[in-house]
Amino acid sequence: SVSQHVKALEEWIGQPLLVRGARSTTATKQGQLLADAISSGVGQISELCEKLRSKRSADQTITVSCVPGFAVMWLFPRLIKFDQLYSNMPVSISTDASSAKLMPGQVDLAILYGLGNHPGLHVERLIGERVFPVCAPSLLAGRNPPLRDLADMTQHTLLVDELNYAIGDPPSWNFWAEQTGQSLPTPARIRRFGQSNMVVQAAIQGQGVAMGRDPLVADAMLNGSLVQPFGGYAISNFAYWFVCPKGAMKTERVRCFRDWLFREQAETYLAELR
Repeated sequence: SVSQHVKALEEWIGQPLLVRGARSTTATKQGQLLADAISSGVGQISELCEKLRSKRSADQTITVSCVPGFAVMWLFPRLIKFDQLYSNMPVSISTDASSAKLMPGQVDLAILYGLGNHPGLHVERLIGERVFPVCAPSLLAGRNPPLRDLADMTQHTLLVDELNYAIGDPPSWNFWAEQTGQSLPTPARIRRFGQSNMVVQAAIQGQGVAMGRDPLVADAMLNGSLVQPFGGYAISNFAYWFVCPKGAMKTERVRCFRDWLFREQAETYLAELR
């Protein structure tokens, strides 16, 4: 098989590469030049592969994929804490509004919003979701009229999150009304947004009333930039899920980030209870 390949190469080059004898075969001058070139090339490939392998083993960067709303409203404000604890493990965040699944080989882990149906992967429920109306405190004492109960929504703007990235039927304003046994009046106007963080920011700026989603409004509720204008919580079937390949939990950097995420969630929950 090898001799046939050599003969084919000789025909292609148009010069002999081997001097074939009855008991031994030696390389011609041209054959030796080709052998040296191949040896050098293989050596360079081997050296490069070893460098790449060493770089990968030394690289502690953690690549995380999640939807923009969660990244902006919950994850980004907390990442400084992780950096202080694990300065040798830089975190790279990939935000994609269309991301509904983990892309193995592209990221180390993902924080996905949905029902947690990700077969073949390591999946843990990170944060559940309650939904309830939220607005800026200024709307409670405004002149539009003051927002005191649900009926006043006829004079206010309803802020709607389209949630185009979610698979399934995530909770909406109608879901909240049904779950809390209330009738949703026709608002003065409706403004729609393609990203959850934009809805939250619009509510903070006093542009209307949004459907607050834990954990996206947790910090704003704690610092007082958002309040709940009228009662009623609805428990969503959707949640935020920690997702990674099954073998990834054996990697120190993935395991450290996972443990830190769950500690942060526990601390936020305790702060809300206070």
